[in-house]
Amino acid sequence: MKVVRPILPLLAVLALARAGGQERVVESVVPALAFGAACSSTVTAQNLSDRTVAVEVEAHKAGGALAPIAGHPEIAMRLAPRERANYKPQIEEETEGAWVRVRERVPSPDLSPVVAIGGATECVIGDQLRTAGREVVYATRNPWFDGDVTDLSDDLVSLINTSEQAAKATVCYSSGGLFSMPGDTPASAELKPICTTAYEVRIPPFGAREFPVARDGSSHFSIETQGAAIVLEMLRPLGASIKMYTVDSTIRFGSEVPAAPAKR
Repeated sequence: MKVVRPILPLLAVLALARAGGQERVVESVVPALAFGAACSSTVTAQNLSDRTVAVEVEAHKAGGALAPIAGHPEIAMRLAPRERANYKPQIEEETEGAWVRVRERVPSPDLSPVVAIGGATECVIGDQLRTAGREVVYATRNPWFDGDVTDLSDDLVSLINTSEQAAKATVCYSSGGLFSMPGDTPASAELKPICTTAYEVRIPPFGAREFPVARDGSSHFSIETQGAAIVLEMLRPLGASIKMYTVDSTIRFGSEVPAAPAKR
């Protein structure tokens, strides 16, 4: 017994370590969420399986700071079999660059991810309620974009740095001029756009930025990034999914007795 007793905890630790090594985490990002006086956004998660699933819902402001989820004191959540849940970040300032990361913990290599994730932004403009869906995107290392933007002049490129390290973006606007450098390699002879406007920007950890694809009549846009986990997405103005409504001021509703103000 004197020999067995110290071995039992060790065996338990090894078993836990082995089980922990089998678990994997699947990360999904819902980008470009708007908040403010006229806008709000919601992220939905639906468990498509017959087992309970552990997820983490992590909301970030455009500057990178964490934001709480309304009605939830922590980011760790559990979805019952076939449960569908809505998560609304609590962000009061005006922004169009908030984002949410959902981590699904898959406990076994024999199991697949089973949580369907989506999002939507709703904004009241005049007497219109405009709804825009937000598709899930995934982070990659050093993504880039390079192309003519004649038909994309009103679009934006959304950049999200989802890592704990700062990232860098190099942006170039061109009006069509090209140049090449003399050299012996094919890369040196390749024609490249002449940047009429160019700059570099550092993106803080978990920060988001948006860049217009056209500037001062430019016709070519390129962006190169340096970062371990960056999301790039093209945002286009949407006129679809508009629900019209008007407010009838002649209707009066009953109201509850207001609660006594809380003491400070």
